[in-house]
Amino acid sequence: MKTRKNRGLLVLAICLCMLTACSPRNTKAFTQGDKISVVTTIYPVYDFTCHVAGDKAEIINLVPAGVEPHDFELTTGDMQLLEQADIFIYNGADMEHFVDKTLKSVSNENLVVVECAKGLELIEAEHSHSHDDEENEYEEDNLGKQAEVSKEQSEDAHDHEGESLDPHTWLSIDNAIKETEAIKDALVAFDKDNASYYENNFNAYKEELEELKALYEAELSGLSKDTIVVAHEAFGYLCAEYDLHQEGIEGLTAESEPDSARMKEIIDFCREQEVKVIFFEELVSPKVAEAIASEIGAETMVLNPIEGLTAEQEDEGLDYIGLMKQNLEALKKALQ
Repeated sequence: MKTRKNRGLLVLAICLCMLTACSPRNTKAFTQGDKISVVTTIYPVYDFTCHVAGDKAEIINLVPAGVEPHDFELTTGDMQLLEQADIFIYNGADMEHFVDKTLKSVSNENLVVVECAKGLELIEAEHSHSHDDEENEYEEDNLGKQAEVSKEQSEDAHDHEGESLDPHTWLSIDNAIKETEAIKDALVAFDKDNASYYENNFNAYKEELEELKALYEAELSGLSKDTIVVAHEAFGYLCAEYDLHQEGIEGLTAESEPDSARMKEIIDFCREQEVKVIFFEELVSPKVAEAIASEIGAETMVLNPIEGLTAEQEDEGLDYIGLMKQNLEALKKALQ
């Protein structure tokens, strides 16, 4: 009897483990309180919303810490959140690939949808980086750790003609203010009884963002260089705001890898410009940046596009302003 009972318990335990492994990634749900239910998509939108909404809203962000937004896929649980929500706030500018399809599937007719980057002037990526490997050969053995990228991978990585607009609008502090204002306007329209509360929160946060911009302007003036080398071209809005130039190893797609011709091109550029820092991003593999840095005797550093937080950053309580200040210190070191 004990043996049968033990076997039964073992089978039950295995079944429970299987159910847990197959459970939805996002198990959060709104409480049945009197707060506004808000779903946001990516971290900067979430952070802006938190500053304006304060304690009047319960806010759930879809993309979890440590997940690259471009890799994110909605779960059934995420869709259920949208069915329960009062307001759905996303960045737009083609940042969230899943939004259009999602909104067509949601049956929540009362859902207020806010595209906070709507109306902003969007910019294009600076380079397309298209090369023909057969005409541009480079001895990859000189790159040490650099893994060989196949022709098939290379062709796939460079086939992004429809992705020429930079969606990282929030890296311009002016844009961050405008996006936060759009969120504030939506909250005011939805909850008129608390309009002054949202207005006051927005004005207070706007002052913090304006102080951040003044800090950037002061700290980035008078530096000897104006060009940064980045893993991919996510920093167009940031550079445009302070008359800087980004040289992207790749274009807008963080997951793509450069072909051998582009590797030679960027290494030659770094040597000519005496580049001492190659920037990479925390949520993307640093191997290409490290290979180039090793070849030219430079160091690698993080420049954060603030698409999302790592679990460690979340635990530390870092926010958009804190991460932008870290970016500023990194920029100062690279541009000296």
